[in-house]
Amino acid sequence: MRLDGKVVVITGAGSGTGRAMATLFAAEGARIVAAEWHADSLAGVVEEVTRAGGAITGVHGDVSVEADCATIIDRAVQVYGRLDVLVNNAGVMDNDHGVGELSNAMWERVLGINLNGPMYLSRLAVPIMVAQGGGSVVNVASVAGVGGGAAGAAYTASKHALIGLTKNTAFRYALDKVRCNAIIAGAINTNIMQSVDATKMDAQAMARYQTWYGAIPATLEPVDIAELALYLSSDASRLINGALIAADGGWTAA
Repeated sequence: MRLDGKVVVITGAGSGTGRAMATLFAAEGARIVAAEWHADSLAGVVEEVTRAGGAITGVHGDVSVEADCATIIDRAVQVYGRLDVLVNNAGVMDNDHGVGELSNAMWERVLGINLNGPMYLSRLAVPIMVAQGGGSVVNVASVAGVGGGAAGAAYTASKHALIGLTKNTAFRYALDKVRCNAIIAGAINTNIMQSVDATKMDAQAMARYQTWYGAIPATLEPVDIAELALYLSSDASRLINGALIAADGGWTAA
């Protein structure tokens, strides 16, 4: 098994790519700490993994809240005694608003979940990994982190910043054998758009973004991202550090 005995924290684990990661990683021998804001989704993934014979503990929390992030990391250490992998997967979209239409509330919500959460969690997880002699942080970024035509200003800025956080973490802790990589995710068949109010989407901006959406060659399934995250979490990728790996069907090649 590729993750036999490893303790893995996955945020946004209740649905979509996070749930695919939790089930796949558990099947590969990992002990999962599933963090999720939606209680029903959390209960569902815990039940699914447990029924399949996997080891999992659920933590209800909001990654934009620093205290909740501390609870998530503390739970991993309390239940399993260590922490080997952190997957910062939780994320929300914006309403495709450009900077001219962007509200403070949307800016703060999106950056709180997409950027502050990964920072809070990494800040707690990395020292544990250093003390253990190594570990892996996997950040789920986006094509919006390497371009400007995939989403609104808040989401785009959050994913660009997450890539910067990835690179700095990778370089700073490389000699401590703590790795940090980012997945540049493309179009995925998930329910992330439920994180926004469709009636408040900026139609003019969406029409503009369609000029780039037209180049999407394929829509990925959650398991496609989960398989890449599994590789980056495993010892098979022990020399992969600070990498930005696109899983987008070739979208960013356009």
